[in-house]
Amino acid sequence: MFLVRNIFSAVVVFISVQVASAQTSFDPLPYVNPFIGTSNYGATNPGAIAPRGIASVSPFNVAGKIDLNPLEKDSQWLSNPYVHENQFLTGFSHVNMSGVGCPELGVIITMPTTGELKTNHVDYGTTYSEETAEAGYYSAKLDKYNVKAEATASTRAGVSRYSFPAGKSNVLLNLGLGLTNEQGAMVRVVSPNEIEGMRMVGSFCYNNAEAAYPVYFVAKFSKPADDFGVWKTPYKYEGLESQWMGYNGKTRIKKGFTREVVGDSIGAYMTYDFATPQEVEVKIGVSYVSIENARENLEQEVGDATFEEVLAETQQAWKKKLQVVEVEGGTEDEKTIFYTALYHTQIHPNTLNDFNGEYPEIATGRIGKTDGTRYTTFSLWDTYRNYHQLMSLLYPEEQLDMVRSMLEMYDENGWLPKWELNSTETFTMVGDPAAVVLADTYLRGLTDFDVEKAYGAMLKSALDTTNNPLRPGLKEYIDNGYLGVDGDVPGPVSTTQEYNIADYAIAQLAKKLGKKEDYKQFLKRSLSYKKLYNPETKFIQPKNSDGSWFAEFDPLAGANFAHNPGYIEGNAWQYLFMVPHDINGLKKLMGGNKKFEARLDELFEKDQFDMANEPDFAYGYLYNFIQGKEYKASEKIHELIATYYKNASDGIPGNDDTGTMSAWVIYSMMGIYPITPAEPVYTFVVPTFNKIILHLNQDYYENPELIIVKDSISKGKLKIEVDGAKFTKPLFDLSKINFPKKIKFL
Repeated sequence: MFLVRNIFSAVVVFISVQVASAQTSFDPLPYVNPFIGTSNYGATNPGAIAPRGIASVSPFNVAGKIDLNPLEKDSQWLSNPYVHENQFLTGFSHVNMSGVGCPELGVIITMPTTGELKTNHVDYGTTYSEETAEAGYYSAKLDKYNVKAEATASTRAGVSRYSFPAGKSNVLLNLGLGLTNEQGAMVRVVSPNEIEGMRMVGSFCYNNAEAAYPVYFVAKFSKPADDFGVWKTPYKYEGLESQWMGYNGKTRIKKGFTREVVGDSIGAYMTYDFATPQEVEVKIGVSYVSIENARENLEQEVGDATFEEVLAETQQAWKKKLQVVEVEGGTEDEKTIFYTALYHTQIHPNTLNDFNGEYPEIATGRIGKTDGTRYTTFSLWDTYRNYHQLMSLLYPEEQLDMVRSMLEMYDENGWLPKWELNSTETFTMVGDPAAVVLADTYLRGLTDFDVEKAYGAMLKSALDTTNNPLRPGLKEYIDNGYLGVDGDVPGPVSTTQEYNIADYAIAQLAKKLGKKEDYKQFLKRSLSYKKLYNPETKFIQPKNSDGSWFAEFDPLAGANFAHNPGYIEGNAWQYLFMVPHDINGLKKLMGGNKKFEARLDELFEKDQFDMANEPDFAYGYLYNFIQGKEYKASEKIHELIATYYKNASDGIPGNDDTGTMSAWVIYSMMGIYPITPAEPVYTFVVPTFNKIILHLNQDYYENPELIIVKDSISKGKLKIEVDGAKFTKPLFDLSKINFPKKIKFL
């Protein structure tokens, strides 16, 4: 619990000018709890994954037996392969996503069983116990079979170890089961030690299903099977001929079959007859290019390495990733919340290219090749607000590769990404978020990419009014300054605000690049939200295209993701303060500091703040912009952390949005927050920990460390000093080249 007396603690923040040690001895791995976020629709999973991995091995417990799995994938909207409350396990999926809001992937599922061969997951599924998870490792006991299942992973391969009792045992590879709504697969048993094949996926958020694509795999077994085969369960034929089809709709077991089998509900099996208890290791390489590449990925990354060797290497990689931040003080739970959040930020965006550099290009169907890392899974509506800013600070080399990946997509597709997944554009959510990420990265001093190409791409999305997939309704927005509720663009108020934020980002980059006229044009466009502010209702609310107010406006409609004609995933309250680029302008609209504060208080008092959705992320920090009330920002942020973030399965307030919820709590516990996208500025709150050391990448940052220290206790109005001088603004610049040497909160 956060104590009231800690809210007013003074903070000393300073930059170390000493050379940071190349390797810290601090081990953060004991503070990673992969079960955090596996309840409350956090949509994380406790499976084994390497940092930024293509492959992951997650327990799959969201299918069948509704009495044991109350959150079953076919009974509701469910986007994760695992839910902590569920009790019925049907295998281990090998390509998964973490913290997303729509179902996809969750395929290439293996399952160890004993006794008679069964191929229906409802028949062979089991309860499980003795569950443990660490960074890069998962294990559980499968109760029905007395089998211990363990999993780890490299970047492009999943490695499992199944400990079988004596007797008949099976390893199933089910290609019919998964989270995806796409169908179709192929499987072939290559030998008693190997299976290869592919599974079709692609229809994320039920968008752009025509762009469905294959994920290829090669599975190798440490022991040759005594028996093997494939199965296929065809659809049941209902026509006249069905009276002669004795095999109609029945599962076909093809024992010893070594040719390709294609279909929807298919799989393969390896069967053993052990005289004594035995272990079988199953290594599965995956690729979005080809079976050959999946095999090469497996050979190059895992090869003959044992389970323990792969695990040790993966956990060392996690340790190195997480050591970028050291914290001292705080409770054990607080440290676990912090490091698990940092762990979650290192899952997506994830690697797409194979070991040899090949990857599928977006839209073209061609195979491209990279010398670096081609990233995928860009949930940009979520991540533009805080996630990429955190990557620029802690992992600048990764952030630059993400920017380069986005520009490669522009080369291939003609447009920047919006919500890209495995080189398909899903067109999920609203706005033009890539523009914000590109501008923000450059303005933070990470300039090693083609900024003129990036700027041209941003202008295309901001100016092209013909069949623009990123900014639908753009002509109306340009002409009127807003989108009308009587148009055909969903959530016109939200979308207008998102376009404003993107335009502000373009303006800031234009200013940096010396493009003065563009700067003026886009800065003016970024303020058009004011046309939707109604001084009578005191809301930013929907208008018709003729300028009249929407008659059926209800400020409460749209909460909890219900449909609302004006907003996307929220209501008028939850979008009221989403003007991070013009906070002072919004204050003026509302009538000044006192009325702004009263309205902000009212948002929280009426329980209209939504911690589970991105538009509200900055709202607690807005008290810093009210002179004399800055202390309320620290109070509110600490209250939100204590309320919504826990060292428990329901410890994330909603789905993690590929690490965005986690980025919020990382920043908030460190005591700094990037309040304005596309500006390298931060605002302060009292940090959670007594001391925080950020080990900065000296290829990109001059100083080896940023150290934040919470020092003595002080009550009342917080005073700030920067390098010994009084600091009166609610913001400070923390761009690459403009670090202050010492900041004190008094």
